[in-house]
Amino acid sequence: MNTPQAHLVDDDDAIRDALSWLLQSRGLAHATYDSAEAFLAAWTSATSGCLVLDMRMSGMTGLDCFEQLLERGSTLPVIFLTGHGDVPLAVATLKRGAFDFFEKPFNDNDLVSRIAEAMALDAHQREAHAEADSLNERIGRLTTRERQIMELVLAGKYNKVIADELNISMRTVEVHRANLFDKMQVKTAVELANLFKSGR
Repeated sequence: MNTPQAHLVDDDDAIRDALSWLLQSRGLAHATYDSAEAFLAAWTSATSGCLVLDMRMSGMTGLDCFEQLLERGSTLPVIFLTGHGDVPLAVATLKRGAFDFFEKPFNDNDLVSRIAEAMALDAHQREAHAEADSLNERIGRLTTRERQIMELVLAGKYNKVIADELNISMRTVEVHRANLFDKMQVKTAVELANLFKSGR
């Protein structure tokens, strides 16, 4: 995964430099782009942190860039920088999933705080997705019988009941149960249940 950072996209050199200095002074990692096209060319699904995007730029607008990112399935939090006339448009983008917008001139402290919050949200979402992917990968290694037994274990049933329901021996249940615990990387039924609480 790429290093989490604030990605600053603005075609105004002065604003870009000011934002860069602001984030540097607060110890926040960042990268700058002079156009939406330049950012989109650099973007991958591993691009992490947050995007600070000017609404109006020569060439592709911030809104067009946002639409393209949505089409690509990006989950990167987006903070728009907007002029007074674009406020209704900015509000509409919030409904489409943008993280926030700031009207120029903006308060430096407020912007930095929201950038930090957006980066924290992105980190949390990526961690949750990674945990879900890991859980699904482990479930994928189970045999059909191990999945059956896992569902019954999660339902709180004891080995003897499971053996009766599946018409197999207690010893067979114990072997399958040990194998599924090993594949799911847990030691107890409680740990198994907690895995599904946190991973789904």
